[in-house]
Amino acid sequence: MDLARSITRVPSPVDAGRGQEAVAALGLTGPFADLVRGTAGCSSYLHGLLLKERDWVLRTCQAPDEPPEQALSALGQDAPMLRRDKGRMALLVALLDLGGVWPLEEVTGALSDFADRALDTAMKDALAKPQSQGKLPQEPGLFAIGMGKLGARELNYSSDIDLVLLFEDRGLSAVDAAEHRSQLIRAMRQAMKTLSEVTSEGYVFRTDLRLRPDAAVTPIVLTTGAAEAYYESVGRTWERAAYIKARVAAGDRAAGARFLTGLAPFIWRRHLDFATIEDAHSMLLKIREHKGLYGPITLPGHDMKLGRGGIREIEFFAQTHQLIAGGRNGALRERATRPALRALAKAGRIDEAKRATLDKAYLSHREIEHRLQMLRDAQTHSLPHSDEGFARLAAFMGLERAALDTRLRETLEATRACTEPFFAPAPAPAPAARVKEPAASLDFGRDITDRWMRYPAMRSERAVRVFERVRPRLMERLSKAREPERALHHFDAFLAGLPAGVQLFSLFEANPDLVDLVADIAAIAPALAEYLGRNAQVFDAVLDGGFFAPWPGKVALAQDLSEKLAALEDYEGRLDMARIWAKEWHFRIGVHFLRALSTAEEAGAHYAELAEAVIRALFPVVTEQFALRHGAPPGRGAAIVAMGSLGAGRAHPASDLDLILIYDAAEETASKGPRPLAVRPYYARLTQAFITALSAQTARGRLYEVDMRLRPSGRNGPLATSLPAFEAYQSEDAWTWEHLALTRARPIAGDAAVMRSVERVRCDVIAQERDAGQTSKDIAAMRARIFKARPGEGGLAAKDGPGRLQDLELFAQSLALAAKSDARALGDQIAAGSLSEEEKGSLRAHEALLWHVRVVTRLVLKPAASAPDVLGEAAAELLLRETGLTSQSALISALEDGSKRCAKLFESNLAGEQGAR
Repeated sequence: MDLARSITRVPSPVDAGRGQEAVAALGLTGPFADLVRGTAGCSSYLHGLLLKERDWVLRTCQAPDEPPEQALSALGQDAPMLRRDKGRMALLVALLDLGGVWPLEEVTGALSDFADRALDTAMKDALAKPQSQGKLPQEPGLFAIGMGKLGARELNYSSDIDLVLLFEDRGLSAVDAAEHRSQLIRAMRQAMKTLSEVTSEGYVFRTDLRLRPDAAVTPIVLTTGAAEAYYESVGRTWERAAYIKARVAAGDRAAGARFLTGLAPFIWRRHLDFATIEDAHSMLLKIREHKGLYGPITLPGHDMKLGRGGIREIEFFAQTHQLIAGGRNGALRERATRPALRALAKAGRIDEAKRATLDKAYLSHREIEHRLQMLRDAQTHSLPHSDEGFARLAAFMGLERAALDTRLRETLEATRACTEPFFAPAPAPAPAARVKEPAASLDFGRDITDRWMRYPAMRSERAVRVFERVRPRLMERLSKAREPERALHHFDAFLAGLPAGVQLFSLFEANPDLVDLVADIAAIAPALAEYLGRNAQVFDAVLDGGFFAPWPGKVALAQDLSEKLAALEDYEGRLDMARIWAKEWHFRIGVHFLRALSTAEEAGAHYAELAEAVIRALFPVVTEQFALRHGAPPGRGAAIVAMGSLGAGRAHPASDLDLILIYDAAEETASKGPRPLAVRPYYARLTQAFITALSAQTARGRLYEVDMRLRPSGRNGPLATSLPAFEAYQSEDAWTWEHLALTRARPIAGDAAVMRSVERVRCDVIAQERDAGQTSKDIAAMRARIFKARPGEGGLAAKDGPGRLQDLELFAQSLALAAKSDARALGDQIAAGSLSEEEKGSLRAHEALLWHVRVVTRLVLKPAASAPDVLGEAAAELLLRETGLTSQSALISALEDGSKRCAKLFESNLAGEQGAR
């Protein structure tokens, strides 16, 4: 390494005599001499090292073919020489830093890499004796986790190293684990002494072991089992934040990696964790109180690490954002601060301008921190108190004093301006601001709000404290709803359903627009509000980026869910992930519709595509899990066939799924696996496993209700049907209603070849010749049975009754069957029929009106509510917005008139077919 060729800057020597002494001792001229002169003339510590390591410096810095990384990698390998090597490392890194040869990341990376090597060397040296005596195995499973700046490879120039020492106790008896721990504690005490004891040669690193679990009462080495139990039961937010930077620095790296992998659920929560903002703010306040760092920013004595606008605030800002969203977005799990800020900006968690401001401040702060520590190899972060000290620091940085002051003030104030508003809780609106709005008074709805403090969501003092800060905005928003009392009542149902409140209330506080959203939902859609009370985690999706982006389509949805499921190992975890994912998208569809970002037709297609994506992603997972016990599916495999509305590509918010499973075992008679099954029970049990995966109630709820009654022979038929049996049944034995249902059948998942075969059978059956008169008689009898069981309620009830949606769908299916059309969608089936264009247009318009009413009522009404005439004003307004009519009475009249025309046309068509016989 010819250092002289790479120098881009040099310090200005404060002590010219000392600087010249170092240059003379090394016999230097040119740029390297200028660097040495400035270095020695500013730092007494580096001056001493230059004189002491004269020969090594000349040999290393003037060797043309040896890069600095090679010279550094040779250091820290021999325990007796660690102190000497620490000095050499500190000197070379300082020259590379001060000369502008290396940027910050290479400087901190080199410091961290040497710490790793020195730590590993000291640990091995301390373990050698008990291992040679047979008191410890050669592979004791011991590892050191580097925390803080060591873990992130951001070690500063004169840093302590924060460590957690653990050993893997898997497979050890309690007695053996206790004996190993005793030996390891003694050995690690010796290792830490090797690193931190000050001798005439100096020291290697000060070590800090206080970040281990319950450090006040636990030994310096713990088992992984004890650490895991601690973090699972009492781990705190600051410990989660600390483990963002955690890295196995020395020892058994495989064991350390297993421990950190197992700890991931503790660090990274599944849901957006806005409660960490308050925790981080409390930590900052405690640090300031303990260190006496309150007050305005003044430069003399300012702590560049812990003071206002300092390094710790940038780190906390990044880490808190990571804790909020890193459980959902793995790309945010960066250890180092600058990459974390870049990842947050890329994910849209912070804006680019804020990232650039904090990045610039961080680089400046760390450079100043290093210069402060290089002066005397002191672990300090405080700016000088005297003018002389500032003059020395400015010279060390190659700056004028005024330029240094300006830079310090600008970066400290910029950091404070970016970070403090994020951490500080938003103040509640002053009561005086609401004097002119009597409806927004906190007395509004007192009979309801008085019981809120008894709800599960308010069990903790912290939840109550955060809620009281968001309550004024919430009450004001509810009071301004179209029907305030109704909105408050529905919000009350939402609040009563919350199992806990801290996270959600913190989320509201950090994102006030969500308060407006939940108030809108309470005012318009009580069914959705009640759903939110049981599934409040879906609010995460609103803040996770892309919530208001265009609909991605079923292919992209299925791929996204498949990737998320593939990232998990256990089956139950995959089922839970599918539920979390589907609920968030389900919520998104509803919100888009409420906010007029999609139409009823689009919402219907989106609900269906979501269900299809879930099925396409989950069926292979269920099949794979089933195959572990019973072997791979015999033959070509199976296809999932969507029937009913899902087959037609349309669903509403409360739709269940009509499905059948058809398999083709080819010539095989049984599966091949640990517990083989004959073909028929194999596919029947696979079908049941898939139904369970969709409909079982887990801690995350259920995905969908599943109806299999449209399979051949209905409830009396087997759960799964072979392809030959399906073809024979549909061709020879099926009832007319089954052929009608087949017009909307659509293979959506499973083996592609089987799916094509099923579609061929469907098209062949629909194309069969049939007795038109008998078909019409069957349909008429079917209608009579349906009307007897469910005559319909009239009014806004869109589904049941003559000429309503179910009847219109049956009419469309009959038209498609008569026309031998393979069309599935209702509009396409109407178009295929032998009606006049005027009649087709009338049916399509009536169908659109019915569907708009169906989507709105299923979205806003609770599932148990069957009579839509209880719509509130806000929901009625939504319904009129969608239908384009001016009043509920006009809408009801339009529904009744259209239903009469549809029913009459259906009956006329049936009569005509029977007459044609």
